[in-house]
Amino acid sequence: CVCRSPSFTPSSKRTHSYNLVGVTIMNIFNHSLATTMPKIEAAMQKWVPREATQENIKEIFGESDYEYDLDAMNRALFHPMWELLERGGKRWRSTLLVLVAECLGKPVDNIVDFAVITEIVHNGSLIIDDIEDRSDFRRGKPCVHKMVGEDVAINLGNFMYFLPLRVLKAQRSSFPMETMLECYEVFSQEMAKLHSGQGMDIFWHSNLFEKKEPTIDQYLQMCANKTGGLARMSAKMSAILCGATKSQVNAIGKFAEIVGIAFQIQDDILNLMPNRVSEGKGYVGEDIQEGKRTVMVLHSIANSSPEKSQRLLEILKMRTSDQALINEAIAIIQDSGSIDHAKEMAGRLVIDAWTSIDSVLPSTPAKEKLKALASYLIQRDI
Repeated sequence: CVCRSPSFTPSSKRTHSYNLVGVTIMNIFNHSLATTMPKIEAAMQKWVPREATQENIKEIFGESDYEYDLDAMNRALFHPMWELLERGGKRWRSTLLVLVAECLGKPVDNIVDFAVITEIVHNGSLIIDDIEDRSDFRRGKPCVHKMVGEDVAINLGNFMYFLPLRVLKAQRSSFPMETMLECYEVFSQEMAKLHSGQGMDIFWHSNLFEKKEPTIDQYLQMCANKTGGLARMSAKMSAILCGATKSQVNAIGKFAEIVGIAFQIQDDILNLMPNRVSEGKGYVGEDIQEGKRTVMVLHSIANSSPEKSQRLLEILKMRTSDQALINEAIAIIQDSGSIDHAKEMAGRLVIDAWTSIDSVLPSTPAKEKLKALASYLIQRDI
């Protein structure tokens, strides 16, 4: 069971070797990014217009019976979309799509355009997520809804779920119809899963419902659907386009899902620590302010004294921005050993994920890159 407490070497004995491994991982990962990122960025430039013109609007939306307002489309769609995209991001989901293709020995240039799908969908989901979480900052700048208003931002986020599907439409002649149909099925299923995971996450930290605390397994399922969904979409779509067998597609998809869960746990850990992201927001512990149920919160509730567990729940329910109260909650979580527990869980998940896929993929340099990506996602500090 992935939620077990794994057996690890005491931290005092593993720190040195962990750092050495980390150096190797970062070298491999950085080299991988250096080769894949330009191709991904070029694909985004190709399929996502920076500016609405009469020509590309016809291609995207079809002929107009009346008249398109290009200024409105630019200021409500394309300009704020690119403002967010140009802030950067890890691009690890789109990188995953490219690495899977490399692992299967297929020319990356044939499928890199499909990396646009998960990258644009992911950024659209961030716009919606920031509204739902009432966030103020994203990637060091004001959230999109803080810049253009919630109505424009909601519409833009939804638009970004559908815009990249033009890649599938344009590539219909390059792949068998059955392959394209499988890609559409993966897209629709993973988008439904994404919203089911987000629904669980929102419900758990809402104060409008009487409810019991989620279990660890329910939390993991939420992560599998929410964070694992787009990773799984990237990996499965890549494998399908490369002509992988059904068992390979499922194994590769499962690997991506588990890595996505580990990524989310690491994200939750970093949220409670001072780093460049928290510096940009101006405070530490945004998840505490939002009342979110993370694996650390759930573990702490179960492993703290009744008084401390109750106090943690009280602070979470406050939805407070008071840093002193947030720090108090973080201290309860830390004192219960929940942060170390989460780190170990994320590490074990990646080990389990790699074990499940190791025999499925041939031994190639691309396979080492894929392994480095999985390891990087739980060793990163931002």
